Amino acid sequence: MNEAERLHHDSLVVDAHSDLLMLVSLRPETQQSRYFRAHWIPQLRAGGIDVQCLSVFVGEDIAPESMLRRTLRMIECAHRIAEQNGDQVTLCLTGADVDSAVAAGRIALVLALEGCDAIGVDVELLQTMFRLGVRMASLTHFGRNPLADGSAEEETHSRLTRAGLDAVTVMERIGMLVDVSHLAGSGVDHLVRHARRPVVATHSSAWVQRPHHRNLTDERLRALAQSGGIVGVAFVAGLIDPDRPTMSRVVDHIAHVVSVAGIEHVGLGPDFVKEVHEETLRSYGASDDVGFDRRRFVPGLGGPEGLPKVTVALLNHGFSADQVRLILGENWVRLFRAQLGIPGDAQQERSSMPAEACWLRPTDNMPATHRRDQR
Repeated sequence: MNEAERLHHDSLVVDAHSDLLMLVSLRPETQQSRYFRAHWIPQLRAGGIDVQCLSVFVGEDIAPESMLRRTLRMIECAHRIAEQNGDQVTLCLTGADVDSAVAAGRIALVLALEGCDAIGVDVELLQTMFRLGVRMASLTHFGRNPLADGSAEEETHSRLTRAGLDAVTVMERIGMLVDVSHLAGSGVDHLVRHARRPVVATHSSAWVQRPHHRNLTDERLRALAQSGGIVGVAFVAGLIDPDRPTMSRVVDHIAHVVSVAGIEHVGLGPDFVKEVHEETLRSYGASDDVGFDRRRFVPGLGGPEGLPKVTVALLNHGFSADQVRLILGENWVRLFRAQLGIPGDAQQERSSMPAEACWLRPTDNMPATHRRDQR
């Protein structure tokens, strides 16, 4: 193992967005846990992933009641695979849960709603989702719903609806992170002005590097950083560079977000799409409202096992080892410790504690034996 690989596998690594749960849930119930164990855990381990955020996404072309049913079935699937693979993964509700799972050598799983279409205007259902383990949520996908417009509706220049603002208020009160990935730009601006807690983008890239409605302008990158949030840079070829989707261009996006938002506000949100698209492409076509060919991917980054190559590329670009650790996952985990699953009032109390009590690095309160030695 060379120095870069050793750094990668000794670092906290967080993937802030993956649709792998969609593929697991497509299997018969009796096969889901076995498929996850045999097919996905080896990939996550090869990528050195310590924390995997699981997207709950059901599409936008079905009735809200059916969306809600499918959403609940996907959440149940997540609980099932976690319970039946408890020696390998843990479904986490708080930052403390994340630290405990990683310290024990297990992969921490965090549930995230990708779009709140299943919620409709019944924003109190976000509390139900929270009870079921959901800890992050984005308001929209590409299209329009009762809360806001997705990024494909960018030209409407619309803001959040009243229900959308109520949804943000509920999420901040209960301790669910608000995610702006897929939200139309004017909606991002409105949301950040309304928000009182950190706002994240789990899988977006830099608009300056690739002008696309799914990417964030410099002004919006700064706004998320000023809120205390994190930008998880996506690796989707169409968001990186539709003509030259290379590892070098991925690093260009990461470096740009670092230069604008600051090193402490950047992470990874790969959105590995190769397998997802190979299995589901027929259902929605290669290119429609997204504005690029879904079938393309960055060579070497078709799945989680490619993540160590990102560490190599970041080091070659000139980032220090400490900076690479922040980007790979320390920034996300710091935010999870301070915010994940913590109600608004409790979060205010927590923020008044001494800084060292709130922002401990994982190794500061772990046994001397390195967490990866326990795997």
